[in-house]
Parts: sequence; structure tokens; C-alpha cells
Amino acid sequence: MNDVLDEEVQALDAAGLRRTMRAVQQRHAGSVLVHGERVADFASNDYLGLAADPRVARAAMAVLQTEGTGAGAARLISGNHPVHEALERALARFKGCEHALLFPSGYMANIGVIPALVGPDDVVYSDALNHASLIDGCRLSKATLRVFPHNDLAALAAMLEADRHQFRRALIVVEGVFSMDGDVFPLDGLVPLARQYGAWTYVDDAHGTGVLGASGGGTIEQQGMTGQIDVVMGTLGKALGTSGAWVAGSLPLIEFLTSRARAFVFTTGSPPALAAASLEALRIAQVEPWRRDAVRQRARQLRTRLREAGHHVPGTVDGHIVPLMIGDPLRTMAVVADMRRRGFLVGGVRPPTVPPGTSRLRVSLSAMHPPELVDALAANLIDVLRGVGG
Repeated sequence: MNDVLDEEVQALDAAGLRRTMRAVQQRHAGSVLVHGERVADFASNDYLGLAADPRVARAAMAVLQTEGTGAGAARLISGNHPVHEALERALARFKGCEHALLFPSGYMANIGVIPALVGPDDVVYSDALNHASLIDGCRLSKATLRVFPHNDLAALAAMLEADRHQFRRALIVVEGVFSMDGDVFPLDGLVPLARQYGAWTYVDDAHGTGVLGASGGGTIEQQGMTGQIDVVMGTLGKALGTSGAWVAGSLPLIEFLTSRARAFVFTTGSPPALAAASLEALRIAQVEPWRRDAVRQRARQLRTRLREAGHHVPGTVDGHIVPLMIGDPLRTMAVVADMRRRGFLVGGVRPPTVPPGTSRLRVSLSAMHPPELVDALAANLIDVLRGVGG
């Protein structure tokens, strides 16, 4: 067994597709400690800078001291704590929904909720660039799967028209902000289309939550669609800086998922201290709008510098996820390594996360990045990309 697997690993390495982990600690002011060296972190999803906020840590510590480290059981057995319920109520209000349900991660939310809602007699329409967790959730449901071109409402409409009356239920699954491309789905066009054909809408707003919208309500709020999406998924481990996820929607939806979403039913509840930390992070995100403003300003700054240097930077002018296409995975990781030597962490994204031939840098901005650090990042990126023809 080991010989076979080692051979597979060596093949991945040769193709530039081997994954490894680096030890990162002491997150502070948009930087982290790696092997004793302080480096600028432009690879995380800590968009609002809350992952190391001491107020969030204190909220966790206060509950740790009284409740300990674990929930002790699945929430339907004896692992449900009042702070779980308080967080769910707050998240539902935040998203303009009736109720919400916590999950251990965004991946578990997507693979738990989609198969609970649709099955073999149903059809799912999935955007071509949806996250792996959405793809896996669709496959696990055993529903008929239709994949439509990225952000193409006309193609989706044609599929809905062709499938009219063939299936029991129809579910349209998209991301709010696409995690690898940084662009947004036109939800304001999706909702009337779904209603026309009696389809349900499912929006994974993991990367929009906390950053977009007047109050941080995400892509849904930004496009004026609050309360009009059937199933809203959001995560706690990105802009809110903790860990976990939730699904929000109507009370009947949440009551149904509480009994039928296997990823919720058959897993231990999250630590109460983590829920308390998330509740505090949500409070901060709502009362400190300067964080959202700072993220968008840093994004505009970086995108302007790169475009002035002649680089194509897809997405909106203030999109906080900045992809830079390179194509080849080996070249991509060479750029990542060069930037690391210069004191910057940037993400290198390769297949199967993205399609073959589209390996890229994924640069993400945080409210904690000082403007001068963003300028330094831009200058170094431009210099390194010049050397690889990027």
C-alpha cells in the first residue's frame, strides 16, 4: 500500500499538484509568524481582521471557564446550549431570515442540506464554478444534475424551460461570491427566474457574508434580495474569524433540516465557547462598519496598481478576492515561493480546485492590511510576474 501511495504522491509533486501544510501562528495586523519570521498574510479569508481580535478571544474564554471545552453530544441529544440558540437567532436577524441552524463547517452544511432537500425524483441546477462542497452535496443528493455556464442566466432559463414538469422539485445552487474567481452571481436576476419556474434557490454566501452589503449581510443584501432566497448558507470561519457555518431561511425549512440534515443530526454540537466567540464577532462586524470599508478600499488599491501595470484582474473594482491567472501549476507555485521569500504569503490555487490550465494566484485582502503594505505587495507581485510572463 505505502509503495503505491508514495508513487502517487511523487506523481503529484512532479505535476505541481502536491499539497503541503505550513505552520502559521500569532496572527496580528495582517501578518503571521512562519518559522519564526513575521510575514504579510494575503492568503487568508480573515477579511475583517477578527480572527485574532482580543474581544472575540475573551468571549470564548469566559464561556470556556464555565462550560468547558466541548458540547458533549449531538445537539439533539444533550449537546444543545443556550449560546448556540442565541447565535442562531442573531444570525437569522443578520441575514433577514426567520431562523438559522448551525453546522460544524461550510462543507458539512452543503453536503448535509442539499441531499436533505432533493433526491432522485428532483433536479439540481449548479453553476459551473461552484465550490467543491456544493458539487459534492449535489452528487450526494442523487438528484438529476444540470450544470449551467458560470453566471449565465439565459442558459439556466433554457434548462428550466426544457425541464418544465419533468421533476418533483427543482433547486438552483450558486455562490454569492465565487471563492476562486472573486466575482458575484446576479441574484437579482436569479430570484424572478426561479419564481417563474417554481424552483428553490440556494445561495452559498460564505465569502460575501460580513464584507458586502450596507450592514455586512453579504451578496444577498448588496443586491436587494434579503428575505427572497429560500436557503442561505454562511460561514463563521471567514470574515467572522471563528469556525463553523449556518443555514438560514424559513422556520419550516429549519425545522425540517433539524430532523433530516444528516450532517447536523449525526454530529457533536460545536463547543459553546466557539458559539460565544462567534456571537461576539458578529456583534463587532455589525457595529464597526469601517472594517468593511477598509477591505473594499484595500481591494481597490491593489486592483488599481495591478491594472496600471497592465495585468488583467477579473472581478469588480473593489472585489476582496483578487485572482491572477498563470495557467501552469508549477509556475504558479514558483511565484508563491518567490513571494514567500520576499515576505508575502499569497495563495496558489491549482487543479482540482480550479479547472486544468487555470492555475492562479489567489490574493485576499483584510481590513488589517495597512495601505503601505498593499502597495508593497503590488510592487512585488508586478516584479515577480514580470519574470514569469504573467
